[in-house]
Amino acid sequence: MKTAALVQDFLHHLTVERGLAKNTLLAYGRDLQKFNRFLDGKGRQPRQVRQGEINEFARTLSRQGLSPKSIARALNAVRMFFRYLVTEKMVTEDPTATIRSPRTWRTLPRFLTLEEVDHLLSAPDPHNPLGLRDAAMVELLYATGLRVSELVSLRVRDINLDVGYLNCVGKGRKERLVPMGRAASHRLHAYLDRARPSLMKGKSVAALFVNNRGSSMTRQGFWKILKNYGCAAGLRGKLSPHVLRHSFATHLLERGADLRSVQMMLGHADISTTQVYTHINRERLKKIYKDFHPRA
Repeated sequence: MKTAALVQDFLHHLTVERGLAKNTLLAYGRDLQKFNRFLDGKGRQPRQVRQGEINEFARTLSRQGLSPKSIARALNAVRMFFRYLVTEKMVTEDPTATIRSPRTWRTLPRFLTLEEVDHLLSAPDPHNPLGLRDAAMVELLYATGLRVSELVSLRVRDINLDVGYLNCVGKGRKERLVPMGRAASHRLHAYLDRARPSLMKGKSVAALFVNNRGSSMTRQGFWKILKNYGCAAGLRGKLSPHVLRHSFATHLLERGADLRSVQMMLGHADISTTQVYTHINRERLKKIYKDFHPRA
C-alpha cells in the first residue's frame, strides 16, 4: 500500500479510535503530507524507512526554515504514524524509536493586563444587536478561558444562567462544566434577550452565537471580530482568542486559585500543560522584588 493511503488509514484511526480534535488532525495531516512527499522523492515506502531517513527528513524541514517547535511537531506525527504501522503489522520495525526531537524552549504565553482587559471589554457597542453579541462573546471567553473552537460550538442549551455554569465539549470530545461570573451571565442574558432573536432572522439554529445572517458563528469570523476590537482598544498585534485564554488562567493564579482547579477549567489533560502559568507568576514576583526591594 502506498504511503498516502497508509496516512489516510492512520488519520481515520485517530478520528475513530482516539477522538482527536479536528484542528489536531489537520496539523498531523499536513505534517504527514510533507513526510509523504519526502519519501516519494526518495522512492521509498514506509517498510523501507530506517533511522537515517527520519534524521534526513528533520534536516530537510530545518533547511526549509521551520522552527524547532514545528520540526518537533512533525517528528511527533511521524512517530505516531510508525507506531500505528507496527501495531497493525504493516511494518516490522519502528525507525523513530530512538529519534530525539530538536530541543524546543517553552515560551511564556502572552496575556493581557487587567487594564487592557477592561479596554477590550468596553470596546463593543451595547446599543445594537451585533455589539451585544460581541460583548457577550468576548466577556465569556475571558470569564471561562474557553478555546475559540469551544466558544463557537456552544449551543443555547449548554448555558445555565440561573446556576452560572456552561457545559462545553473540548479536545478529545471530553465534556466539562465551567463556571462563569456575574458579568458574563449579565452580558449573555442581554444578548439572548435583546440581540439573538433579531440576528436569527426567523431561522432555527441551535448554536448560541450567530452571525448577521442568522447562521452559526465560525472561528474565522470571531477572529476577525476580536482583531477589530483589539485594534480599537490599542492592542494591535497582541490579541488573539488564545491570549484571552492565557489571561483568564494567569489572572486566576495571581489571585490565589490552585493549579488543579485552573487545569480543570481549561480542560488540560495533563497538569504539566497548566504549569507554564506558574512561570509567569515567578517572573512577576521577580519584577516586583526588583522594583520594590531597597537592595534588589
